[in-house]
Amino acid sequence: MEKSNFVDQINIFCRSGHGGAGSKHFLRNKLTAKGGPDGGDGGRGAHIILKGNAQLWTLLHLRYFKNVLAEDGENGGGNNSTGRNGKDIIIEVPLGTIAKDEETGKQEAEILEDGQEIILMKGGRGGLGNSNFKTATNQAPEYAQPGEEGVEGIKVLELKVLADVGLVGFPNAGKSTLLSSITAARPKIADYAFTTLVPQLGMVAYRDGKSFCIADLPGIIEGAAEGKGLGHRFLRHIERNSILLFLIPADSKNHAAEFEVLRSELEQYNPDMLQKDFVIAISKSDMLDDELQAAIQNELPKKIPSIFISSVTGKGLPQLKDLLWTTLNTEAK
Repeated sequence: MEKSNFVDQINIFCRSGHGGAGSKHFLRNKLTAKGGPDGGDGGRGAHIILKGNAQLWTLLHLRYFKNVLAEDGENGGGNNSTGRNGKDIIIEVPLGTIAKDEETGKQEAEILEDGQEIILMKGGRGGLGNSNFKTATNQAPEYAQPGEEGVEGIKVLELKVLADVGLVGFPNAGKSTLLSSITAARPKIADYAFTTLVPQLGMVAYRDGKSFCIADLPGIIEGAAEGKGLGHRFLRHIERNSILLFLIPADSKNHAAEFEVLRSELEQYNPDMLQKDFVIAISKSDMLDDELQAAIQNELPKKIPSIFISSVTGKGLPQLKDLLWTTLNTEAK
């Protein structure tokens, strides 16, 4: 059920509305037998618009919204009557959604704010009526413009989770336990790999009413950048996090090697990820004595901040919050 309730990618066939045709009409009434041109313009075809909605967290509501066919504009009429515009279709999406063209792969829209609207596909312009073409030398034009065709194509909507801090680690590293310890989120926790199949978000309460958002993301495995495991469906969610918190369990056989595998997978997927702020947390450290902790500390990269924590006993959690908040605040300057 957890997996079916979270949809982070969907393909939709879209067609914007065709513009209405301009009218080729001449004034005729009981007082005027041969009046001048009075054909009105056609209405604009309907746009297809993406709109940000902060209350949404998944693309699930679009699962059965496979074909979006926008309304055509109305044709122009006599007496210079302009046709009605097609009614725009608004597709509400969660913040962090991007839209790409399936054929070219080019990103065409990005929704980051609540209420933000972006026209994904423009409707065709309405054609001009014959009254627009009247001149001194052509007082009875016998032509009007047809409306412009709408555009169509398959659009790929992808959701990339928006969070300040992303938890990165191998499956079963203790990410979900940490999230449940420092936030009100209650992710599924069990002693087997890939307990977390979808991103889980939680707000960390800090001092003086301040807070920041942290995301528990599905675990990386070696080869994730090539699509193994949850592959790209996981890695795309890390792209928006300001800080990456690498969680490595204290009982790992080689802490430095584990960090390098994680870092390498990020680099292979997108080298720009190495420009983010890194923090290393050694989880389950309640099982360590001072000597073992010092030995592990010596293995870790010297230039990356590191901290020893235990989500069960609470060891190091206040200091972890301080470190993350300070790093976030420094990064924002």
